[in-house]
Formats: sequence, C-alpha cells, structure tokens
Amino acid sequence: MGRPGADRREGRHDIIRPMLAPEKIDAPVWVDSIPAMESMAGDLSARERVAVDTESNSLHAYREQVCLVQFSTVERDYLVDPLALPGLATVGGVLSDARIEKVFHAAEYDLICLRRDFDFRVRTLFDTAHAARVLGNSAAGLDSLLAGKFGIELDKRQQKADWGRRPLTAEQIHYARLDTHYLLQLREVLGAELVEAGRWDLALEDFHRMEDVTVPRIRTDDDVLRRLGTRLQLSARELTVLGELLAWREGEAAKLDRPVYKVVNDEILGAIARAAPADADGLPILGLSPRQVSIWGEAILAAVGRGMVLPPVQLKPGGPRDDAMIARVEKLKQWRKAAAKELGVESDIALPRSTLLDVARRAPRTGEELAEVMHDSPTRLKQYGEQILKALSG
Repeated sequence: MGRPGADRREGRHDIIRPMLAPEKIDAPVWVDSIPAMESMAGDLSARERVAVDTESNSLHAYREQVCLVQFSTVERDYLVDPLALPGLATVGGVLSDARIEKVFHAAEYDLICLRRDFDFRVRTLFDTAHAARVLGNSAAGLDSLLAGKFGIELDKRQQKADWGRRPLTAEQIHYARLDTHYLLQLREVLGAELVEAGRWDLALEDFHRMEDVTVPRIRTDDDVLRRLGTRLQLSARELTVLGELLAWREGEAAKLDRPVYKVVNDEILGAIARAAPADADGLPILGLSPRQVSIWGEAILAAVGRGMVLPPVQLKPGGPRDDAMIARVEKLKQWRKAAAKELGVESDIALPRSTLLDVARRAPRTGEELAEVMHDSPTRLKQYGEQILKALSG
C-alpha cells in the first residue's frame, strides 16, 4: 500500500477483516520510560496509519490534563503514561509527521487536549466519527459503529473513570486499549464508503480544517457572571453577590483539586445570589445538600454578606447589534437546512458553523469574493457556491 497522501489522492481503501474478539487480544504495551517510548515511536514511524486516542481527568480535577495516550497499529496496542514520563516530544514527532495518517474517533477534544498540554500539532488525520456523520449516520458513537460494522460490543462503564489515579485498574486498561484497537479497520470501511458515496473530498476538507484546532480560553468568573446574570436577569446587587460566590468557589475548587461544578454548580449559586439568605436555614431550599451546608455554609453566607455591601457590579454592554448580519445568518441557516436534508446529513455537514458565520460576516457578492471566504472549503464552494450567493441575495 502507498503512503497516506497517495491513498487520499488515488482513493485506495482496502477493507480488512475484523480482528479477534477482545478477550483474545494480546496484552497492550505499557509505555512509561524513555526507552519504551522510543521503541514505540520507531514502530509507529514506520506505519502508514496509526490509531490515536487520549484519556483526561476532566471530571476529577480542578485543571484537567491528559493522563493517557493510546496508539494502535494493526499488530499491537500501546498505552503511553504521560504522568510517568519527563516529556512526550517523541510522541509529538509522530503526531506531526504528515506522512503518517492518524486515525481518531471524535478528534476535536483529543486535539485540543494534546495542543493545550503539550503544544502538539497533529497533521494528516482521519476522524471516524466525522466520516460517519458525512455519510449520514446519526448514531456516530464508537460503540454504535463497531456494533453495526463488526458486531463488536464495547463496555463504556470506564468512560468517567479517574484517569489521573495510579495504578490504573485492569478494567481501565482494557477500556483504554479498545478505544483505538478497532479504529484502523473502521477507518478502512468508512473510507471506502466515503469514496463510493462521492463524499471523500467533502470529508477530507473537514479533516484538514480539524488540524488547525484552537484551544478555548479558560472560562473565567466574568464569563459565568455574564452568562448567568443575563439568563437569570439578575440585578446589579445580585450580580455583586454572585461575583463573590464565584470567587469563593474558585478558591475552594483549586484547594480541593476538583472541578468547580463538584463544589457547587452554577444554577445553585445563581439561586443563592438572587435569594441572598441571611442564615443557613435558607440554604437547603436553594439546592444545597445537608453535607454542602455543613462544610461550606458559613463560607457561602460570608460571600453573600460581602456581596451585599460591596459597590454594585455593572456588566459592560455588548457590542452594537448588527441586524443585517443576523439576517444573513438566518438566510444561510435556512438554505443549509434544505441542503443538508437533500444530502441526508446534519446541517453542519452541508456547511460548517464557522464557515457559515464567516460568509455571513463578510457578505460576499461575487464568486471571487465567496472563494476568498471559503478558501478552506473548495468542495463545498464548487458544489454550493452559486446557491450560497443566491441565498444571501434572497
């Protein structure tokens, strides 16, 4: 077989048979030393395609981190332990090697985590979840696809496990390796289906766009304050109380090393800010459990008290409303919905949200102007360019 680039140009997709049942798979290779990582990288670098996944501890830590990186080839599975290694530069070299196709399932979150924690840039990828969506599959979860294509059932009970704890359990290790073990053969099947359906180029331009992932900025208390204040229509005084509650929660979450929502969630803090209770008797009514009242009741009431005497908070007004822009967005959404229905896919497959907003913002009037906006979507430009311009002028 040729290199991945040749496969993409020529449309070669050799479908391979399903692998053995999970209970007959050889043990994965545990990578927690420099020699083991270099040996793995040598194997991966000689491959045309490798499967990749990550596991993070977002449900269990104040600041999440990548706690495991999984790779699979046709012959073996690797589990890389970033918590035991001084660095993963060797792994980054494999991920950035454009000659090797990296096969993910639902790649966006993995790409964000790899970029955020290690500044890794993944080049040449294939996303099996997105490929399934381009083909019109509404059930694009890995368990659904493997069950439908190969009759393989996955046990997802470890999905919310704490991947930052060591040692990992046997169940966690089994779960982690199966997240990549079947991806290569799933990629072969989906790739062939994309070619047969005439949608290979459509999927490929999305894969290219995924490579340039942007790490979202960390949500701040100001973000929560604005969102909750707007949704709950809080007064200036209530916003001031909420600001103090958010600051208390942030400090408590950092001290305990747990996600902020596992201290007290946004909705309960909003209710407390609005009610501004003067004593602990009013806290259970607002949603706090007896245990939360026992542990944090005094601190919460102290935050409420500070918020009641501080100068009132005033949210900065948003930018001016652009009614013409809003109208263009609505026109494009109506067109996109019809185009997607004709393809038998979800709306964002016909035109990704980012592209739709770029087109609406820049309001192209000619084919040349539209081509400049949609420079990274040549397939959609060719297929839908005239329709998009007509929808805008509608």
